[in-house]
Amino acid sequence: MTTMTLDPSLSLQVSSINASKNRVIVEEIDGLIRVYKDGHVERAQIMTHAMCSSASEFGVSCRDVIIDNYTNIWARFYVPNSSHTKLPLLVYFHGGGFCVGSASWSCYHEFLAKLASKAGCVIVSVNYRLAPENPLPAAYEDGVKALVWLRQQSLLGIKNEWWTDHCNMSNIFLGGDSAGANIAFNVSIRLARQIDIKGLILIQPFFGGESRTHSEKYMTQPPRSALTLAASDAYWRLSLPPGEKRDHPWCNPMAKMAPNYLEELRDLSVLVCISEMDILKDRNLELCVKLGHKVEQIVYKGVGHAFQILNKSTLAQTRVHELTTHIKNFVRR
Repeated sequence: MTTMTLDPSLSLQVSSINASKNRVIVEEIDGLIRVYKDGHVERAQIMTHAMCSSASEFGVSCRDVIIDNYTNIWARFYVPNSSHTKLPLLVYFHGGGFCVGSASWSCYHEFLAKLASKAGCVIVSVNYRLAPENPLPAAYEDGVKALVWLRQQSLLGIKNEWWTDHCNMSNIFLGGDSAGANIAFNVSIRLARQIDIKGLILIQPFFGGESRTHSEKYMTQPPRSALTLAASDAYWRLSLPPGEKRDHPWCNPMAKMAPNYLEELRDLSVLVCISEMDILKDRNLELCVKLGHKVEQIVYKGVGHAFQILNKSTLAQTRVHELTTHIKNFVRR
């Protein structure tokens, strides 16, 4: 195991969007990412990167650990300081349409540090490879590799007082928000027969499809929404394998040609957290119906996509408290 000190300036290849005029832009999500015909990718530095040391104010210990040097997969660990018992393990994947984001982004760092402390669980936030440089299934493969690596630490009897001694490896949950929830969903399908996963926590899971849902077409979104329909389409064009459309099973598990994944997930409890003003609302509700009776669905009133990390309003913070309580109850059940 290798512990590292992450230099936020190096965690992503980020540059200001100032390309020369002779480059042809083939895809752009305003203020987030710009992709050029020659394959060059630029990501705007829209979020500060938090150091692990800042997590102490939330009552948790935090370190970054390299999982795979070759692909540069690493994870940020959060361990509550006050626990004297074995805690559930939540393996978490950040959002960002598969194309942007980092486990060191300050918004995720603060949210997950608080969640680990208040929900009483060890959280491993996985930093996976991003599209379009690494289109799907790269993120799924990184998720699988992270889970297998974590399991190996337990099977090999590796002891480390700051996380393994506090972690119950027989009580593992997968979770994430937006694209991260999509990753958690697909990783669970791949590992359901290999690793005993107790449950899934899907926060505003990012799915799509060729046909528009009612919420995609007509949802009135909050100002400065974190996900527009145009951005959603662009993320899928950048992240799906070349030539694939939005009814690919990775994008649309409800499509007619999608494999029957219910058999793989039959033993999992699933918590689906839905935002009332999210364009993904209808797809999230359809997923709940598809998964059946073992799903607990909760709709958070008056908030939009990614409210838990981006919205600091009084209403949003009330909903974040509710979300934290629901996750706590789910993992401690």
